[in-house]
Amino acid sequence: MQIQKVGVVGCGLMGHGIVQVAAQAGYTVVVLEGAQNFLDTGLARIDKSLAKLAEKAIEKGKAPEQAKADAAATRARISGALERKALSDCDLVIEAIVEDLGAKKELFGALGQLCKPGTIFASNTSSFPIGEMAAASGRPARFVGLHFFNPVQLMKLVEVVRTDKTEESVFAAARAFGESVGKVPVACKDTPGFVVNRLLVPYMTQALQMLERGDASKEDIDAAMQYGCGHPMGPITLTDYVGLDTTLAILEGWVARFPEEPAFAIPEILRQKVQEKKLGRKSGEGFYKWQGDKKV
Repeated sequence: MQIQKVGVVGCGLMGHGIVQVAAQAGYTVVVLEGAQNFLDTGLARIDKSLAKLAEKAIEKGKAPEQAKADAAATRARISGALERKALSDCDLVIEAIVEDLGAKKELFGALGQLCKPGTIFASNTSSFPIGEMAAASGRPARFVGLHFFNPVQLMKLVEVVRTDKTEESVFAAARAFGESVGKVPVACKDTPGFVVNRLLVPYMTQALQMLERGDASKEDIDAAMQYGCGHPMGPITLTDYVGLDTTLAILEGWVARFPEEPAFAIPEILRQKVQEKKLGRKSGEGFYKWQGDKKV
């Protein structure tokens, strides 16, 4: 199954990275946004990232003309669109919009009516059931999860998620696509949080429960895991980095679906921070204070 043209819905934090790595791998990419200002912001992020890559290539000895030409060729493979019909002839469409299941199901319902019969649909969701979106598309056999990690340009992993209705050839094509854009694909079934978040979010939750009980300070909890287990950042810093609202939304969805699962507990301290609009890195304050991507 040959994938040549890739559509990406959403040019935000995750979407712009998916667009960039696909274009760098030689795919023709069209990215869809809901408004021109969002599209312009996402494309500007890509331009900035490509410029940095060219600079690094030059530092490593590549001829400046070649480095700039490579960046320009990647950028030339990317086009933006504001109307869904631009995705109609794509071989693969990856959704990377807001984590709202209703919005995702509406999108795939529309794309199922619009895209050519051979199109493969994929969601970048980190927490919602792939099967529900697949059913909404009307094409469950041609639906997978492709869960990339932030920042997409640097993180090597992609989770390739199959449902019990996914065709083997579709799954194989999705996995091959992940490899072609320089990622290490891991296969998993359509289970809560797939592999990474199913392990990671309860770990973050346990850290918040320790903080809530007063077992240790946030600094000591983070230092324990950073220096005791070799993690690049501690669990409370990581929760801030991911976004407290995002973490809460994931947990609320899991608790609603699996109320008997003890690992899916919501710390009150997390709800309180979100109610106070202290969402972590994105808002400048969560459990820590932030300036951009750095704690202060």
